[in-house]
Amino acid sequence: MKTLKFDVFGRNVLIVETESGWQAFYLGNEGKRRPARDIIVPPNILESEIAQYLDDLCHEWATELNKSVKRVN
Repeated sequence: MKTLKFDVFGRNVLIVETESGWQAFYLGNEGKRRPARDIIVPPNILESEIAQYLDDLCHEWATELNKSVKRVN
């Protein structure tokens, strides 16, 4: 099972590859995670396209301090 960590405009998001596609979680500072029900990643999205997809989906979260989506692992 592949996991990808992203800083999505200042929010820590974990994307996990499952048998049925991608699943998104919010990561807490203490390592706990909770489902990110508002982030649905289609199963046909390639790993190399996820950062751009998250940018397109969540661009409303952008601020002066957090202007982009960055992969952090």
